[in-house]
Amino acid sequence: MKSGDTHNLMPDSVSPASAPLAALPFPWVPRWQTLLSSLAMARQPIANLNRVHANYGDTVGLHLGGIRPCYSTRDPTLVQHILQKNHRRYLKSDLTHGLIRYIGRGLLTNEGPDWLRQRRLIQPGFHRQRLTGLTHLMQAAAAGWVHELQTRTAAGPAVVDIHEAMTRVAFRVISQATFGASMSDAARDRLSEVLTQIQAFYVRTIRQPYLRPWLQGIGSYQRHQVLSQELQELVRGYIRQRQQAGPGTTPPDDLLQMLLDARYEDTGEPMTEEQLVDEANILLLAGHETSANALSWLFYLLAEHPAVATQVRTELEAAGLLHRPAGFEELARLPYAMQVIQETMRLYPPAWILDRVALEDDEFQGRPIPKGTLFSLYLYGLHRHPTLWPEPDAFRPERFAVGAQPPVPAYAYLPFGGGPRLCIGNHFALTEIQVVLLETLRQFSVAPVAATPVAPVPLITLRPQTGLHLRFERLG
Repeated sequence: MKSGDTHNLMPDSVSPASAPLAALPFPWVPRWQTLLSSLAMARQPIANLNRVHANYGDTVGLHLGGIRPCYSTRDPTLVQHILQKNHRRYLKSDLTHGLIRYIGRGLLTNEGPDWLRQRRLIQPGFHRQRLTGLTHLMQAAAAGWVHELQTRTAAGPAVVDIHEAMTRVAFRVISQATFGASMSDAARDRLSEVLTQIQAFYVRTIRQPYLRPWLQGIGSYQRHQVLSQELQELVRGYIRQRQQAGPGTTPPDDLLQMLLDARYEDTGEPMTEEQLVDEANILLLAGHETSANALSWLFYLLAEHPAVATQVRTELEAAGLLHRPAGFEELARLPYAMQVIQETMRLYPPAWILDRVALEDDEFQGRPIPKGTLFSLYLYGLHRHPTLWPEPDAFRPERFAVGAQPPVPAYAYLPFGGGPRLCIGNHFALTEIQVVLLETLRQFSVAPVAATPVAPVPLITLRPQTGLHLRFERLG
C-alpha cells in the first residue's frame, strides 16, 4: 500500500458518516443549526464548541461542517473508556488518517498491529538513558536562544515574536536530535514552513468539507501534494546521506541512527526507506509543534503573571542553579518549574482535540455505541471543565503540587493523550520545555506588549495567533 492510501485502514463496513447518531441517548444539535453555523465553527471552533457544551452538556452530537455526524465529549469517564478501558474497539478516524497522504504512515497516523510493531521498535529511543544524552542538544538550542536575546537586549528591552522564536528553537532541537548537526538553518526553516502549510490546509478540508470540490478545482490539493513530496525528498536525502557514510565514520548518537540501527524482533530486518521517511516526518512534525506551542504559551502566561516567574527563579536559587544551566538529573529538584509547565499545558493543550471511531458495537454506562460512531474528544474543554477544575480559566501552577487539593481528576488532564497511544515523546518535550524555560528566566524578565488577550489558533495543534509579541529585558 502506498503512503497516501487510506481506504484499507478501516473495515469497509465501518462508515462513520452513516453511523446512526440518533440511536445514542445523548443530546445533539439539530443538523440545520450546525449547517448554518458551520462557517463560524470553522473560524472559531473553540468558542463555538464551548457554547455547545455549555448548552447541551458534556457529550453532544453535532454535524462537522453541517455534514458529518459526530459526538463531541468533555466527559473524562467517556474519554477514559475510549482511550484506555476499551481502546481496542476504537481507532483514530479518517480525520487523522487523511494526514497519511501528506506526512506518511508513522506513529501518529498508523494503526493496529503495524502501529504496535513500530511503537515497540522506536520506544527505546525515548528511554531515560537516551534522553539524558539528548539533553545537551536542548541546552545548546537554549543557549543559542539566550545569546540571541542578549544581542537583541544589548541596548535595552527587546520586543520578540515569541511563537516565531520558539518554533526556531524547537525545530532546531528536534532536527538535531533526529539528524544530528547535518541539517542547515535554511533546510530547517523550509521544513518548518512546509509542515505549517500542510497542516493549515488539511485542517481547512476537515472543518469545511463542502469546499473540497472547489479546492480540488483550483489545484490546492495538487499544490499541497507537491509540498508533501518536497518534505519527503528533503528527509530522504538526509537518510541516504547517513547511510552512505564511510565505514570508518563514527555514527552520531541521534534518533535517526537509532531508527537505522533498530531491528524487528520477529525478522531481524531493519525498517525500509519508506518507513524511515515516514517516522522521521512524524518526529519532525510532532517533535517541534508540541514544544514550540507550549513554550510560546508558557512565556505568554509568565508575562501576564510575573510573580510566577519570580517564584521559578527563587526555586533555581534554592537549588544552587541560578547561575548555571541545570543538568538532566538536576531538573527533578525543580518541581515548581514543572508545575508551571503542567498548568500551561492544561490551559493550552498541544493536542486540543482527538478523534476516534468505534470499530464495533460498544456500550458506555448502559448506553449503546453503534459501530461507526465518530467521537471528537475535546481536550481543551476537558482541561477547563468548570466542575472538574476550580477557577478553570485561572493560571494556578500549584494545582499540580504533590498533595494539592482537589487532586487532578483521572483523565481530566491529557496534554499528551492517554492510554496505549500516549505520546511517545512526552518526556522529551517536557525536558526540552523545562530547559528553555530555566535558561531564559535565569537571565531575563518577560512582560506583555499589548493588553488584549491572545486568541488560540486551533489547527492540528493549538497555536497562538500570529504576532504574539512579548518584551524581554536583562535581569540586574
